[in-house]
Amino acid sequence: MAAVGSGSSTAAAGPGVVSAGALEPGTMSAAHRRLKYISLAVLVVQNASLILSIRYTRTLPGDRFFATTAVVMAEVLKGLTCLLLLFAQKRGNVKHLALFLHEAVLVQYVDTFKLAVPSLIYTLQNNLQYVAISNLPAATFQVTYQLKILTTALFSVLMLNRSLSRLQWASLLLLFTGVAIVQAQQAGGGGPRPLDQNPGVGLTAVVASCLSSGFAGVYFEKILKGSSGSVWLRNLQLGLFGTVLGLVGLWWAEGAAVAHRGFFFGYTPAVWGVVLNQAFGGLLVAVVVKYADNILKGFATSLSIVLSTVASIRLFGFHVDPLFALGAGLVIGAVYLYSLPRSAAKAIAPTSTSASGPCTHQQPPGQPPPPQLSSHRGDLNTEPFLPKLLIKVKGS
Repeated sequence: MAAVGSGSSTAAAGPGVVSAGALEPGTMSAAHRRLKYISLAVLVVQNASLILSIRYTRTLPGDRFFATTAVVMAEVLKGLTCLLLLFAQKRGNVKHLALFLHEAVLVQYVDTFKLAVPSLIYTLQNNLQYVAISNLPAATFQVTYQLKILTTALFSVLMLNRSLSRLQWASLLLLFTGVAIVQAQQAGGGGPRPLDQNPGVGLTAVVASCLSSGFAGVYFEKILKGSSGSVWLRNLQLGLFGTVLGLVGLWWAEGAAVAHRGFFFGYTPAVWGVVLNQAFGGLLVAVVVKYADNILKGFATSLSIVLSTVASIRLFGFHVDPLFALGAGLVIGAVYLYSLPRSAAKAIAPTSTSASGPCTHQQPPGQPPPPQLSSHRGDLNTEPFLPKLLIKVKGS
């Protein structure tokens, strides 16, 4: 579930995914508008389908596959895919590819090892997501997992000295309230649940996953700010570390059981579908997300919550009561408000007024208007901050 590039973040691509750069405002053609809505569909489907498919495979009767092996396989497939894409970029020249990788990975080893920490956290996060989804209904997980917006925002303020608007702070409070209501509904019953599922363990895992997501995303942005590197190179580096660290986690958590039953024990076509979704879904989102602005990403997250809830009703007999509907509604509203650009947030926020009406700055006649807050997506000081599951790497 890890991938890399340059662009604004989104939750859709999965942990460790970094996207290609976003389009500049004012440059959107008819073709780009079509791609924008295609990207919306991709973001919604990938986000919801991954959670639903994991939940489905983890609740089927019979032999259950080892989640740690699925994490490792996703990293291996992602790394191999990025290697093939780099090979294609070098026009099939093995020597040029070898020289490029030697320079980028070994000679510039400091930049390579900078990725070890976020890769470790992303690997932990991927495993925690399996634990959480195995113990929580898909819809409940989808709503609760939006806490990553809160954790990412807090880490961005603490580590990057980034400022948030009053509307964004209010939306974070609304988000926390909505998640708390959903968890209260879950603790109060929320319908029948299998005996082998523990909501307390699931909640702990999803909170830990959100904390690791927020820290890793902001840390990744901080250490790679100003560095160069192609989308696929960064994803390959993350994949290399993710594979090694995933194997270490496999040995530590389930080594004896995997050795006894086999690496691919319990694998079915549905499990392979989850692995492929993790590996290629994140890479696909990394490509299309550059056509989606912040509002569209927030809208995609909201649609994913609705889609996961509807699918959970059909697939898993999930019961939606008024308390869950209220909490999910608050979270959807908070996600949308948080994703609004600062200009829109200021328009919504109340303005100070005087006897002559709203307080505005009058520009002297004949003078050019003052510079506006840049909407360029590379402006770290003015860009509304969204969770860095898709990390920006400047210069790529």
